Amino acid sequence: MKALSLPTFAIANPLQGVTSRQLLLLAAGTLFCIGLVMVASASMGVAQKQFGGPFYFFARHLVYMVIGFTAGLFALRVPVDAWHRLSWLLLAAAFLLLIAVLVPGIGRRINGSMRWIGVGPMTLQPSEFAKFAVVAFVSSYLVRRINEVRTHWMGFLKPMLVVGLVVLLLLAEPDFGASMVTMTAVLGMLFLAGTPLGPYAVLLSIVVIGGGLLVWLEPYRLQRVLSFTDPWAHAYDSGYQLTQSLIAFGRGEWFGVGLGKSVQKLFYLPEAHTDFVLAVFAEEFGFVGVLLLITMFWVLVRSALRIGQQAELREAFYGAYMAYGIAIILGMQALVNIGVNMGLFPTKGLTLPLVSYGGSSLVIVFIMLGVLLRIDSENTAAAPAAKGGRA
Repeated sequence: MKALSLPTFAIANPLQGVTSRQLLLLAAGTLFCIGLVMVASASMGVAQKQFGGPFYFFARHLVYMVIGFTAGLFALRVPVDAWHRLSWLLLAAAFLLLIAVLVPGIGRRINGSMRWIGVGPMTLQPSEFAKFAVVAFVSSYLVRRINEVRTHWMGFLKPMLVVGLVVLLLLAEPDFGASMVTMTAVLGMLFLAGTPLGPYAVLLSIVVIGGGLLVWLEPYRLQRVLSFTDPWAHAYDSGYQLTQSLIAFGRGEWFGVGLGKSVQKLFYLPEAHTDFVLAVFAEEFGFVGVLLLITMFWVLVRSALRIGQQAELREAFYGAYMAYGIAIILGMQALVNIGVNMGLFPTKGLTLPLVSYGGSSLVIVFIMLGVLLRIDSENTAAAPAAKGGRA
């Protein structure tokens, strides 16, 4: 009996022929342009009141952009193997900075947290550098100890002990958001490297218990969780920021009220140009604008993962793990910031990559993008050689 054959239809792929580099640049460029516009729009009122000029924060954002772009070009020229060799130095520098920020007279206390070091008229946030340094170090460890990671508990525990020390220093600032993003990136890298699931179950139990204790023992964290569950019951105290953010989302509806016409940024919504810039964006550009922004983050992370996968296929494992770690950091930080703005997660001090005002964050993201482009360049350079070898 002859088998029934069904007609087939060719469906065109709109991204066919588009490289990971092109998608990465498209997403990063779109997000950065959105950031430029929104930092200017969201900060005008507070800049005029505090510094007598509406473009104070926008001008500083441009300065950080130039610094970040320059640093990104430098990272693009650094061979991936050089990051491998220097990973220990990067981790040591991260530890020194995280310790220095806790020293009175060196670290600056803002809103109850010691997270910044003054460098002339600017500030440096060590936690941003620490994320990158940890990814560079763990990538190097995975290359050197991959068999141990896949077969023994100690292969999992050794990097976690180092990362645990980083997390403890971050919690001492305190910076719970950076701690969570750093830990998630490392766990994701270990998982992609082939770590058995057993250690994850044990660590998850420890994290749940430890996280619960951290929330319970710190009154401000407990208050955030309580206000997060029902922000409208605390609309004029601990839930104020979230309720104002939700109002901004509601006012935006489908297409927004228009650029520059946000009401919530006019001293109703605290941190409107930093942690809650998405709420102002949602108010001015609506659901359609937010959907575009989330799509660009999805493209950015997906492109980074594809670059890592291509590096792994050519057995350039250090570049692969670096790309995976960077992708997880960018994706996790965007996910948490978007979730906080929408009331899905308790409030945390995390910027939206490439969009929020924040000097250290912007510079480090540019460096990460430079590293990703370097990995992709080495992937592309190796591809013809691999084809020639097979021929």
